[in-house]
Amino acid sequence: MLKVIMRFFVTIISFVGGYELFKITFPSLMAVTNLSLPLPSITWFSVMGGTLFGLIFYFITPVIMDYLSKLASWSDSRMKNIPTQDIILGVVGLIIALIIGVLLNFPLSRIPWVGPYISLAITLVLAYLGITFFLNRKDEFSILTFNIMKRPGSAHIHNTPRSSTVKILDTSVIIDGRIMDISKTGFLEGDLIVPGFVLEELRHIADSPDLLKRNRGRRGLDILNKMQKEMDVEIKIVNIDYEDIAEVDSKLVKLAQDLKGLIVTNDFNLNKVCELQGVFVLNVNELANAVKPVVLPGEEMSAHIIKDGKETGQGIAYLDDGTMIVVEGGRRFIGETVEVLVTSVLQTAAGRMIFARPKTNSHERISLKQ
Repeated sequence: MLKVIMRFFVTIISFVGGYELFKITFPSLMAVTNLSLPLPSITWFSVMGGTLFGLIFYFITPVIMDYLSKLASWSDSRMKNIPTQDIILGVVGLIIALIIGVLLNFPLSRIPWVGPYISLAITLVLAYLGITFFLNRKDEFSILTFNIMKRPGSAHIHNTPRSSTVKILDTSVIIDGRIMDISKTGFLEGDLIVPGFVLEELRHIADSPDLLKRNRGRRGLDILNKMQKEMDVEIKIVNIDYEDIAEVDSKLVKLAQDLKGLIVTNDFNLNKVCELQGVFVLNVNELANAVKPVVLPGEEMSAHIIKDGKETGQGIAYLDDGTMIVVEGGRRFIGETVEVLVTSVLQTAAGRMIFARPKTNSHERISLKQ
């Protein structure tokens, strides 16, 4: 919408500028060539000139705006590395230097011929010196920058509830499906944002010739459809794209930075990238690990041994939440349920592992036959 409005105003301004330009140049051209045209003809040529200028700028305005947008993105990416304190001090030094330069322009402008050039040179030198002076003394001016940056309400920025921050869903967490169950419990509040490029990636996965990928993509689309129809949390589709960025993960990080939002994912690599970029992440896998029941060494539990482990004599069992139980000497109990005693608990990046041993050396077992 903004591009349409800008295109309209640029076209109008170009028409008026072309009209005035032709209106001024035609009399001069006629005076040089000794031509004589009636006033209606001059007005007609001016209107034609304005129309020509308007059409030219109507067609080139989108190209100009694209270049300006890329220039703004490039400038923003370079400016992000500059501390806000340095920017404030640089602007303050520049303003003071320009004020001094304007005051010096009055006596210098009276010098014939070279006065304006001397004024310009002195103003540029003062601007450089002013910026350098303030930046070299930023430690002394830290109180000034602190008071400027401490605007009303800024003290509460970090204390703002995360429920008021938008949550951006990535492709992996949509396909995973647990996000719907988490939202139903009420632990995840606020609007959920699904970028258009994530939907496009889901569509490509759903159209994949590979059966597994196709089923995963269709599952993700079905989950989004159910979330929109059955949940109270609002799902918003945001058609924001970054054509200069190829990777979907990089687009997600950029969108989160622009919207000041959070990314909801279960992608380990995306989680690490977000940490490097300073973007907060809600990781579903970390949440699942956090809500698993705490098991302490010395506790007793029932374990159904389903297979043998890597080490000799070990048996492997699983809790309902998927936590692996490694039972020392449990190989002989494969296919049965035994009472085990927890010996240690190991927390890894992939989840929690429980090490245990049979409670007794006897073959006391609990049959699961029902």
